[in-house]
Amino acid sequence: MDEHMEQSSADAASRYAHLIEHIQDAVVEFELVGGDPVVRRVNEAFVDSFGYERAAIVDEPLNDWIVPEWLREEAQALDERTFSGEINYQRVRRETTGGLREFLYRGIPYAGDGATTDGFAVYTDLTDITRTERRLEVMNRVLQHNLRNKANIVLAYTTELLAEFDEQRAHRTEAAARIEGAARDLETLTGEAADINTVLKSTADGRTTDCVPLIRDVVDEHRRNWPAASVETDLPASLVVRANRRLRFAVDALVENALEHNPSDEPSVHVRAAPADSDGWVTIRVDDDGPTIPDDERDVVTGDGDITATRHGSGLGLWLVKWTTELFGGELTFATSDLGGNSVRLRLPSA
Repeated sequence: MDEHMEQSSADAASRYAHLIEHIQDAVVEFELVGGDPVVRRVNEAFVDSFGYERAAIVDEPLNDWIVPEWLREEAQALDERTFSGEINYQRVRRETTGGLREFLYRGIPYAGDGATTDGFAVYTDLTDITRTERRLEVMNRVLQHNLRNKANIVLAYTTELLAEFDEQRAHRTEAAARIEGAARDLETLTGEAADINTVLKSTADGRTTDCVPLIRDVVDEHRRNWPAASVETDLPASLVVRANRRLRFAVDALVENALEHNPSDEPSVHVRAAPADSDGWVTIRVDDDGPTIPDDERDVVTGDGDITATRHGSGLGLWLVKWTTELFGGELTFATSDLGGNSVRLRLPSA
């Protein structure tokens, strides 16, 4: 009887191992050592999703491989819940060999041998699904709202101009200026939509690019277009990132936004790029002295807020930046600049 039970247990273990190895979600079996998850086994889907070979990651601290430095506190909080025997269920961003990706994470603890706490981490890649849903929602909301509003402005002021053509010149000049402004906004919107279409049809393709000359080209162009503005740079001689030339879309949109939305006659913009100290990431920063981007607009773009009929962002510029950055496995964040305005930052994998 004992022999039969042992055989049955061995068969069950074999079937279980076969299941784990062939499911499509990435699975890590770990042991908590000093509160940190240490990898004991990964399945083939983990190798495919994260890009790390089994031999490299087994018996290594999991967080050292897949959690970027700025997300360590979140990961540690999840590990503490696992250590206490709680099941975790949360959307997370984790680092792969291709950059950041979004996963649905499930942490499932169980009592291991002796006094150890072991568990499984299951990662379902949501990146493509989430981005596609959000892109469709944004394009629908922004284009529907902004195109309708700008068309209404053009129509209303054209009607007013015709009705009051013989009235005082100052009024006609103001109406004409509003029509011109609305037409320019429409032109910008359609240009951004075209650039977004290019980005969404692109692939990261594994190329590397020196971002310094790219940034200098963007800055030189905007200095010519905005002669009264102060557009300064703080750049190394060279800084190679895992991206292609489409990175220019993001940098150009950030500098354009910083200048366009600043009511000052002499706006100031400071563009910086620097490698991280040790974590393998590069940061490109565009700081300005203009009005800060509203919190609800930031939240919608970063994913911390829901898109609604009234909350979808004021245009497509920041969405172009976000999706271009995500194409290369990077991240868009916001802070307050030392100039008193916005500090918009792109984190990109270094080469």
